[in-house]
Amino acid sequence: MEELLLEFQAKLLRQSLEFQRYLLNELDLNNRLIAIKGARGSGKTTLLLQLAKLHLPQSSSLYISLDHIYFFNHNLYELAKQFALMGGTHLLLDEVHKYPYWSREIKLIYDNFPELKVIFTSSSMLEIYQSESDLSRRAVSYTLKELSFREFIQLETKRNLPSYSLDAILNEHQQIAGTLLQDIKPIPLFEKYLRIGAYPYYRENEQSYAQKLINTINLIIEIDIHAVEDMQYDSLVKLKKLLITVATSAPFTPNISKLSEKVGVSRNMLVHSIKLLERAGLVNELYKDNSGIGVLTKPEKLYLNNSNLMYALAKENTNIGNVREAFFLNQFKGLHEINLAEKTDFIIDKTYSFEIGGKNKTKKQVAQLDKAYLAKDGIEIGYSNTIPIWLFGFMY
Repeated sequence: MEELLLEFQAKLLRQSLEFQRYLLNELDLNNRLIAIKGARGSGKTTLLLQLAKLHLPQSSSLYISLDHIYFFNHNLYELAKQFALMGGTHLLLDEVHKYPYWSREIKLIYDNFPELKVIFTSSSMLEIYQSESDLSRRAVSYTLKELSFREFIQLETKRNLPSYSLDAILNEHQQIAGTLLQDIKPIPLFEKYLRIGAYPYYRENEQSYAQKLINTINLIIEIDIHAVEDMQYDSLVKLKKLLITVATSAPFTPNISKLSEKVGVSRNMLVHSIKLLERAGLVNELYKDNSGIGVLTKPEKLYLNNSNLMYALAKENTNIGNVREAFFLNQFKGLHEINLAEKTDFIIDKTYSFEIGGKNKTKKQVAQLDKAYLAKDGIEIGYSNTIPIWLFGFMY
């Protein structure tokens, strides 16, 4: 235990506070059990360590990753029991999906040590509400999204700019854009963000980022998905084949029969595979109506989760229209309900219609619609119901 505490203190000393993710100040630390899910590479480990450094009593907190060699000879419950006896108050557990029986032991910790608050991170693959020991009545769950365009700008320019609600953007976009233009030139920054700005580790080496992203995709499929689903190797290979097929389509409207034949899996297995890739943070499914969506319901459109994945996988076959739509969908996901629309590209919260396009896109498709907007690429500032698409990257 002493060695783990010393390792934790060393990690805290090395942990920078210069850049902080949006979720850091949104967590309600009054909860006794908090789950933070997110795709590999989104910054969950850094979030835990910054949380400990900024908001938790360091003398009674402990961080540990559950793939630590400590667990070769010890179990998690023993660790929590010993830590609680020492006066511990906050136990921070990283990568719980790498530890067998994690949910059972966390449930026991929650039930038996009421003085101990537990915050754990996991792959976005993990369904904590369908785990072996149902934690739905105990855990409050948060999802750490990829970097927003606003957060990317902060990393690039050191400017900590504010976020804005959707309502503010729709009604005050000219004033907001005018204020932001005093500090940044958004168009070149936006072009860079679409290619390399979704994950914080792009800062390590921009030239090798695409290869690192492909390595991350392989790890998600071969380790994270395998850990949760225990799929055979040949099935994992077929997931990669499916992902590349989606990446090179613009946008992808899945023909399940043809696609299942191309990938080499049954229809039901194909639909299940798509849902696995969505849970893993690699694709986004989209429907005209979310009601009635079942386990075997095929999506009406399929996008890669963010434009960086598209550029890494499709390379020269990347379609700019698909890139813009994938960005728009990604920034809204988890914040607002987003669906396919009948006459435009998307409808938000069943109320606001959006057509996405370049700077030469006309208002033809939104002209006769109520509460309809044009989200344009390649413009710094908008007018009336035409809004720069980059501004939707300031919602978190």
